[in-house]
Amino acid sequence: MRVMSPLVFTSLVCALLNMCQAHRVHDDKPNIVLIMADDLGIGDLGCYGNNTIRTPHIDRLAREGAQLTQHLSAASLCSPSRSAFLTGRYPIRSGMVSSGNNTRVVKNLAVPAGLPLNETTFAALLKKQGYSTGLIGKWHQGLNCDSRSDHCHHPYNYGFDYYYGMPYTLIDSCWPAPSRSMEIAFESRLWLCIQLVAIAVLTLTFGKLSGWVSVPWLLIFSMILFIFLLGYAWLSSYTSRLYWDCLLMREHEITEQPMKAERAGSIMVKEAISFLERYRKGPFLLFFSFLHVHVPLPTTDDFIGTSKHGLYGDNVEEMDFMVGKILDAIDEFGLRNDTLVYFTSDHGGHLEARRGHAQLGGWNGIYKGGKGMGGWEGGIRVPGIVRWPGKIPAGQFIKEATSLMDILPTLASVSGGSPPQDRIIDGRDLMPLLQGNIRHSEHEFLFHYCSSYLHAVRWIPKDDSGAVWKAHYVTPIFQPPSSGGCYVTSLCQCFGEQVTYHNPPLLFDLSRDPSESTPLTPDTEPLYDVVIKKVATALKEHQETIMPVTYQLAELNQARKWLTPCCGVFPFCLCDKEGELSAPMLRRRHNYNQVTKGQ
Repeated sequence: MRVMSPLVFTSLVCALLNMCQAHRVHDDKPNIVLIMADDLGIGDLGCYGNNTIRTPHIDRLAREGAQLTQHLSAASLCSPSRSAFLTGRYPIRSGMVSSGNNTRVVKNLAVPAGLPLNETTFAALLKKQGYSTGLIGKWHQGLNCDSRSDHCHHPYNYGFDYYYGMPYTLIDSCWPAPSRSMEIAFESRLWLCIQLVAIAVLTLTFGKLSGWVSVPWLLIFSMILFIFLLGYAWLSSYTSRLYWDCLLMREHEITEQPMKAERAGSIMVKEAISFLERYRKGPFLLFFSFLHVHVPLPTTDDFIGTSKHGLYGDNVEEMDFMVGKILDAIDEFGLRNDTLVYFTSDHGGHLEARRGHAQLGGWNGIYKGGKGMGGWEGGIRVPGIVRWPGKIPAGQFIKEATSLMDILPTLASVSGGSPPQDRIIDGRDLMPLLQGNIRHSEHEFLFHYCSSYLHAVRWIPKDDSGAVWKAHYVTPIFQPPSSGGCYVTSLCQCFGEQVTYHNPPLLFDLSRDPSESTPLTPDTEPLYDVVIKKVATALKEHQETIMPVTYQLAELNQARKWLTPCCGVFPFCLCDKEGELSAPMLRRRHNYNQVTKGQ
């Protein structure tokens, strides 16, 4: 055998070292899968104490990872909570709030409101670290600004490479009664009918004027009247938000308008599995944002009637099944040990969601209040489960205060990046706490807003007392009194005559009274005055850091009809392209296949 030349030997060694270095860099950057439920109550999961709804897959995830028991949302409604999750900042800093009693979420798809483009999301941070990023599911951070196709608030403008899902949120109209199926099918063909009749009118009119045909003018005028009647009937049916807000998009293309809500979840899971397979060589970030378990609770026939809690329980169990499909795919693709998986909800369950006597909203366990309430624990305490085999010890119960806002700095840390330095980031890196390097949360104070109004402050002293003080400056007025919810208005308000202002604030120690049932007084708590003063000082310091910004959910949150998305010729916006692949999707898959063939 010939002796290998020194030059060839050196080249091979360098190549091997480069391969090892590249492999080590990838090992240091885990794949990320974030799973967020919508309106899920913390009391709806087996691992958080529920023994009547079956959630075996989420429970297994909890056993295999760390379970956060004082995990908190930065807002008790969808749009502001999700903006805080994406950016690591209180919604009032980005302007994802409103004033007065205006709508507190992005109102519909015809408004120019949305997450400001100068905000930095965790997707944008990870993209800079070489991650492939995808969002599948609910967005609810706006869509258009100046035209129905500018997509200025599309996920692509916030660091996501791929998007499939619902740009808005589920509303009652999105899951119409089965009796409307024939109506929707008829309307999808009505535009063609109108076109054919119009062509016939034009042909007959031209033929009569040219002397080629002899038909009475009354027939032609009757046909014109028929066209107007058809158009009027069709447009009248289009007043339903089913057509304008209940739609699905793949990338920039509308694939379903209106969407078939009961099948949307299954399609999204398939999209998620496809994403995992496509980018299995990593590193990747997948944010899977469930439509479950928001009303109207669209559920497939396979899960209807399977739970002990009606349609809501059925929907929770279907969601758990879908979580299991995603976890199974992670295992199947050999990604388990290299993937950080996180599960949560955007806020607490919606207590007032009912149809007759049937409960359609979640259960928040022992915690008072729910969705829409700025300060009460039931609206802001959410599940938090983190699994990363070999990096995060399994079977932990972490009782320290943590926040959805912590995800951005945590992902920056594990990916080798850093949070933005040009703005205040309210979240904290969770890894030292999850890995046992520190005993206490890095949060000393957390501020609980209801839209732009400060409702409560939480103080976790930096000592071993175990106390968790919470002072309520504003609380909603329940309707009826003592009912625990706002059943007359269906959602509690933040401001005005429907809230109570407390001076001095109501004070609780959540370590002794987690259900916030008995306010403390100077007579019952020796530290009362000390705590009230400390919280007031912290609140003043916090408020001095809040800079004036445009409130996206105020004046900008008003409908402009020309911004309404449309998959066809407006106003005939009907399509179902789920059986097709758009050209960009085909190109992406072709390019991916070409790359993998060469590896």
